[in-house]
Amino acid sequence: MARVKTAIITRKKHKKILKRAKGYYGAKHYRFRQAKQAVMKSGAYSYVGRKDKKSDFRKLWIIRINAAARMNGMTYSTLINGLKKANVTVNRKMLADLSVTDPKAFAELCKVAKK
Repeated sequence: MARVKTAIITRKKHKKILKRAKGYYGAKHYRFRQAKQAVMKSGAYSYVGRKDKKSDFRKLWIIRINAAARMNGMTYSTLINGLKKANVTVNRKMLADLSVTDPKAFAELCKVAKK
């Protein structure tokens, strides 16, 4: 039976990991063993970061809505409660965008929520 050499496959694997580790500090960008550990850890961090990003944006939107609502004499909770009772379905992303780009339209929504 013929002998199988894995040099080509191993080199490909190493190059793939080292390419992803480009720009890492110290030996992590040129030594395979350290690079592999760093790449795996950064992959785990990025996976968690993609989940955290959603809650971070929601927090930002709530802060912006609350600030704009207080300018119109309301709080965030009373605004959301009033919009729900008035059957106005606008998500927090759009409300935050309205509060920044179009304060007049946001003020109209506040009037609707107050009734």
